[in-house]
Parts: sequence; structure tokens; C-alpha cells
Amino acid sequence: MKTGILLLNLGTPDSPSTPDVRKYLREFLMDPRVIDINPVGRWFLVNLIIAPFRAPKSAALYQSIWTKEGSPLLIYGQQLRDKVAQLMGSDFEVELGMRYQSPSIEGAMKKLISKKVERIVVLPLYPQYSSAATGSTIDEVNRVVRTNGVRIPVSIIDRFWHKEAYLNCVLNTVRGFRIEDYDHVLFSFHGVPERQIYKSSVESGDGSCKIGSCCDTITEGNKLCYRANCIQTARILAKRLNISEDKYTIGFQSRLGRTPWLQPFSDQVITELAKNGKKKVLVFSPAFVADCLETLHEIGVEYQELFHENGGEKVQLVPSLNANNDWAQAVKTILLDEMK
Repeated sequence: MKTGILLLNLGTPDSPSTPDVRKYLREFLMDPRVIDINPVGRWFLVNLIIAPFRAPKSAALYQSIWTKEGSPLLIYGQQLRDKVAQLMGSDFEVELGMRYQSPSIEGAMKKLISKKVERIVVLPLYPQYSSAATGSTIDEVNRVVRTNGVRIPVSIIDRFWHKEAYLNCVLNTVRGFRIEDYDHVLFSFHGVPERQIYKSSVESGDGSCKIGSCCDTITEGNKLCYRANCIQTARILAKRLNISEDKYTIGFQSRLGRTPWLQPFSDQVITELAKNGKKKVLVFSPAFVADCLETLHEIGVEYQELFHENGGEKVQLVPSLNANNDWAQAVKTILLDEMK
């Protein structure tokens, strides 16, 4: 039986030009899972405020990380796809899709169908479950299956932060650094509005979320809680790296708008560390499997500038998994575990 593998990531503009970035922002931010407010309010906010004013600035940032080959997120995704395909062998077909822009989820799935696969396993490349990323991607997969009349079995892996294969790969990325040389370690995850955490608690049937100690352990009721997923990821990594609790902080980055978002904010953590006399900080970004704007520029450039302005010396970003050989092998392991 031939199996189709669909690797998915969030997406990237087709180019770093302002029109292409504006197009990407509109598609991304018009997703009701991303900006989960009244549809009319969302339309006005995105099309009349965010996209027109944010696109030129975002385009300049994308230009700063763009390579000769293209977007780092896309290039790493294509390289990972090819490595996984080679590892999986001739009984598997592997395609890459993006939730927003190209290559589309629909196009990637149609390629798999055309290759006569008899089932499809979908792996969204988000280690921790979130409504905005994982939930939206699953919604789109289901829409494509429904509208295209896909009749073969389709299974989806909704998170893998707890998988040994993933954790070991993250641990491997720090081998080139001496953690004892750094004054502090920051585990920086992508932020989400607090209301999305409360909503996911209600949707899971639990409804007891208080954005507090309930995230200290993973239960059946909070297994899809993004904050709980992030906290547990960081704690496991810190324990295995022998980082004491007073030597690391969990933060959330990339907030948008004025509504309450998960705290503490990573940029504020960086500022306080510098003001408190810390000179060197090591930053992990375990929510991102591939380096992108949020890691390469926000952490690598903006946080470095912020840290230096407040008396610090060096913010060192630990590279993401990208298309490392051990990560490709880990993806194979995660997929095979699902198929069992």
C-alpha cells in the first residue's frame, strides 16, 4: 500500500515585495482562527489598518532575511521534504504544503492523490498545538478533503512536542554552545491572545482554564492547551540540559494589538535581564521547527539590539531544526509511530 505524507507549515510571502507581503498578511490575518473577532470588524482591521500600514515595514524585514534561493521557511521545508522522502522509501510519496500562500495544501494533496496513494498522513510542523496554527491547518485539510471528494483515509498528527524524537533533535541543536557560558536561558514561544487559551479549554470540554497552575501538568482536559504544551516543552528541555529553574525563563513573542496576550513577553524579559546585569543570554525557539522572520530577525536582530541598549552584550539564538539530518529522521519516526 502506497502512503502519502503531507508536511505542512504556516506559510511565507511569495516574495519580499510589498504587494506580495500585503497579500500574505491579508490571507493570514483574515483567518478567523488567527484574529478571532467579529467578521466585519476583522475585515476592516485587516484590510484598512494592518495590511496597508504593516506591509511595507514587514516587506523590509523579509528582505533582510531573504536568501538567493528564496524564503528560508520555504527552502528548509523543501529540503526537509526531500530528505524525508528519501528516508521513507518507495512505498511513500511526500509533499510539502503551506497553510497560507504557496505551495497550497490543496495543491499538495492533489499531487498525492494523482500518485495513487491509498492513505494520507498529515504532519503540521507545529510541535505545540494551537488553535491559530494547528487548528486552522486542520480546518483547511478537512475543507480540501471535503470539497475534493477525497475517499481515502486521512489522519492528522496534531502535536509532537512530547515525542522523544523531536526533543532529542532540539537538544542536539545546542551541542555547539556551552550553556554554562551564558547568564540566562530564554525559551521563547510564539504568543497568542489569552482568549484563545480560554476558548480551547471550553472546546476540549474542560473549561477550567485559569492560565495558571493548571498548565503545570498535562491532562486529558488540557492536552490541546497551547500554554501548557509550551511550558512542558521548556521544562523538559531545561531538565535534560541541567538548567536550574532560576537560570531560565519561558516567554512569548510576536504579539499583535492591544488585547491581553500570553505573558511574560519575551522582549520585556530580554530588557529586564539586561537591566539586571545579565550579559549573555541563550535563546531557544521551540515553537519553530524552521528559522523564519520570528527567529532570524525578531530574536536575532531586534532582541540583540534591545538587549544591548539596556546594558547587555550578546543574545545568542539557537538555530531551529531546519532541515537537519536528525530532524528528517525524527519526522520519519513520528510518522511511523502514527501509522502503527
